Amino acid sequence: MATQMQAAREGKITDAMKFVAEQERIPAETIRDRVARGSIAICANVNHGNLKPAGVGEGLRVKVNANIGTSSTFPDIEPELEKLDEAVKCGADAVMDLSTGSNIDESRRRIIGHSPIMVGTVPLYQATVRAIREHGAVVEMTDEDILQTIEKQAKDGADFMTLHCGVTMAAIDQMRAEGRVMDIVSRGGSFIAGWMLHNEMENPLYTHFDDILDICEQYDVTLSLGDGMRPGCAADATDRAQLTELITLGGLVDRAWRRGVQVMVEGPGHVPFDQIASNMKLEKRLCHNAPFYVLGPLVTDVAPGYDHITSAIGGTMAAVSGADFLCYVTPAEHLALPTIEDVHTGVITARIAAHAADIVRGVPGAKEWDLAMAKARKQLDWEKQLELAIDPELAREKRGARNPKDEGACSMCGDYCAVEIIRKYFDRAECPVND
Repeated sequence: MATQMQAAREGKITDAMKFVAEQERIPAETIRDRVARGSIAICANVNHGNLKPAGVGEGLRVKVNANIGTSSTFPDIEPELEKLDEAVKCGADAVMDLSTGSNIDESRRRIIGHSPIMVGTVPLYQATVRAIREHGAVVEMTDEDILQTIEKQAKDGADFMTLHCGVTMAAIDQMRAEGRVMDIVSRGGSFIAGWMLHNEMENPLYTHFDDILDICEQYDVTLSLGDGMRPGCAADATDRAQLTELITLGGLVDRAWRRGVQVMVEGPGHVPFDQIASNMKLEKRLCHNAPFYVLGPLVTDVAPGYDHITSAIGGTMAAVSGADFLCYVTPAEHLALPTIEDVHTGVITARIAAHAADIVRGVPGAKEWDLAMAKARKQLDWEKQLELAIDPELAREKRGARNPKDEGACSMCGDYCAVEIIRKYFDRAECPVND
């Protein structure tokens, strides 16, 4: 069975391409051509049966991902399935299963089986847990542990996989030489770097890249090249280690495309606002316009509890400058495993950032949505405003709690509503004057 990229290169328009074209209001031929050259990825594993495909990349609506999954502290899968439902309800386009709890296989299979949106995984998490249980330490992880885990997750239906293939000895050397405040904050990046330093060997994800491509090609898994050297604080942004990894990832993008394997590239992280645009342009240049998937980026380090806001500030700039996929950040970032309420807030906040960028990017329907809201506001059509709101339930709750029933204006302005006043005098001005 051909991958989406292989089919596109053969001139075929698959059902998934047709579905994406309808959702995006773009001709199917345009989707096909961009999938063929790699600027759009359709993350759709052949074994994810209930999936509604989505495209990520050039000319498309900026997508939003929500991270869920069990941990060793909270191993129960049921709350994570509730978070999945909440993420879908709030409009997320993807979830990533980051489970590290007691039964990772069950968690992943239930999430994929339950999810109508694309699901991503980080196989290194499970390979690491397996190594600790079977061999006693992360550094005893074998190449077989990694490849078997990748194949298992691909077979189960993971649509995209984060693999930290660009954490090479050269990148680690650059980090050591230049120095960093936070060293490595990527969990997968730290696992693989620790393994490399202990064993004095190159990254097995890099040395076995062709074997990984074999698996991805078989199941049409989109390879999400992880940013294991991403900056974990503003002071570390855009340093040599980060850019060394990015250059390596650009070469791996070329190798994947030669095989017809779809690719996304992951990016920072914590980045000062004035460096965001240049980071996006560097990725697009070095990785030949492959879809770019960013965490945030967070524009300041001092707002725990509000990092959904710091990431939205950075996320809009990132998406305006070229990023195609935003990973949400919740109010619990840097503090705790997110609750279902955190998931709700994280998804909505990331969607606001994405939509603000869609307006600038000229995405079909984006400006029209805002214009419809403006017209409803002019008419004081509250029901229409609530329907159009990005979070209708919250808008309806606040409207109902602080306004008299059937009141035309809102309680913020009361009798002095600007819309009512100007409409009154405009209407009078438009009436003929009687002598």
